[in-house]
Amino acid sequence: MDRRGARFLRAVLVPVAVLVLWEVLSRTGVFSPLVMPAPSRVAVRWWDYASSGEMLQDATGSITRVAGGFAIGAGLAIPLGLLMGAKPWVNELFDPLLQVLRPIPPIAYIPLAILWFGLGDPPAFFLIALGAFFPVLVNTIAGVRHVDSIHLRAAQNLGASEWTIFRRVILPSAMPYVLSGMRVGIGVAFIVVIVAEMTAVNRGLGYRILEAREYFWSDKIIAGMITIGLIGLAIDLVMGRITSRVLRWHRGLEG
Repeated sequence: MDRRGARFLRAVLVPVAVLVLWEVLSRTGVFSPLVMPAPSRVAVRWWDYASSGEMLQDATGSITRVAGGFAIGAGLAIPLGLLMGAKPWVNELFDPLLQVLRPIPPIAYIPLAILWFGLGDPPAFFLIALGAFFPVLVNTIAGVRHVDSIHLRAAQNLGASEWTIFRRVILPSAMPYVLSGMRVGIGVAFIVVIVAEMTAVNRGLGYRILEAREYFWSDKIIAGMITIGLIGLAIDLVMGRITSRVLRWHRGLEG
């Protein structure tokens, strides 16, 4: 308990110090309350935002878009990544195009997404799927290529078919990379949804932050940012728990 208590104190020391300093500077007028309101004022606004039910509606809309877009992006990236990693001819076919598209940020597609899909959820789903696609794809390809050749030769010597080798050797060996890519991809998807909601939809955390900016509600902007951070933390913890559960057999997660 003493060790846990010390770890907890070290973890909260810097955040608490930052909040105290921020409060003091705001109260003494060093920071303009219009530009940088005190943490106490942000807390009151955050509570009002949460208790009114508006936060729940916005968070539900954002999480729904993240889940839908991520499912599309990962659903396309995983099978393509497995094929590109396992079949050199598939990699030679798709890699040049993907290497050209990969450096382009999803934000750059916003005008085209609106032209192609109009306003509302469809362009948001497209942008989120695009943001999640490449992290999952790259990690999946890397996972397949890092399969131990000894395991492959052993399966071949035992007479295993190509499908059996893929299902029993390649896929389990690549799974740590796949899940790592999914964890990164869903983080990128959550970043993209905020940007998409600022341009193409009229509901969600990103839209609410943009609305608050129009009215110079700095405290509500920060309250929305805090909400995004808490939801992002919760999503990452869930992904970490799923990874630990799925990869219980993996030596890197023992102990």
